[in-house]
Amino acid sequence: MYPVQRSGRRLGLRELTVDDVDAVLAVYGDPRVTEHLSFEPRTREQTGQIVARSVASATAQPRTEYALAVVTSPSGRLIGFARLATDPHQQRAATMGFALRPDAWGTGHGTETVRLLLALAFEDLALHRVWGARSPLNTASARTMAAAGMTEEGTIRGHVQKAGRWRDSVVHAILAEEWEPRPPSSPARGG
Repeated sequence: MYPVQRSGRRLGLRELTVDDVDAVLAVYGDPRVTEHLSFEPRTREQTGQIVARSVASATAQPRTEYALAVVTSPSGRLIGFARLATDPHQQRAATMGFALRPDAWGTGHGTETVRLLLALAFEDLALHRVWGARSPLNTASARTMAAAGMTEEGTIRGHVQKAGRWRDSVVHAILAEEWEPRPPSSPARGG
C-alpha cells in the first residue's frame, strides 16, 4: 500500500520524504525523546540514513514496513515518527512504535498517533494482531497505549541493550476483534 495517507481529528500520517530529515532529527536527536527508546540520540547523518531507508522501503514489494511522518492538521508540521512493521514470526501481525517531539507530549497526540497506526493495521492492511514494546519506566507510553485500546500482556526480560546495559520491555497488544474504530469527528479518549 503506497502512499499511506491517514487523517485523524488533529493529526495525520503520511509518507516520509527526503526533505523531512531535519524535522525527524528534532525527534530522534533529542535525548528526552530517546531516553526510553532502544537507541541513543541520532546524529543528522544517522537520521538522514533512517529517512532514506524509510523512503526506499515505502515502495518495496511486498511492503513490510510503514515508517511514517506524524503531522499536525491542517499545517502539516512534522511532530513525530510512527512505524508499523509486519512481523515475520506471526501470521497477519505487526509491531508498532512511535516517538513525538517533547512539545507534543501531554496533549493526546500520542494516543491519536497510536490510533492512526492501528487504523492502518486493521482497516487498511487487515492484520490480526499489533503489538508494541516499551521501557518499564515509560509510564506515559503505558497510558497512551492503554488509552488507544491496547492491553498490557507481560514483560520480555533482557530485551534491549542500551548504553551497555540490558533492559526489559513491557509488551502491549491489541487484536482485530478488539479494535473499535471511531468516526474522524469523534474526540479521542485519554492520552
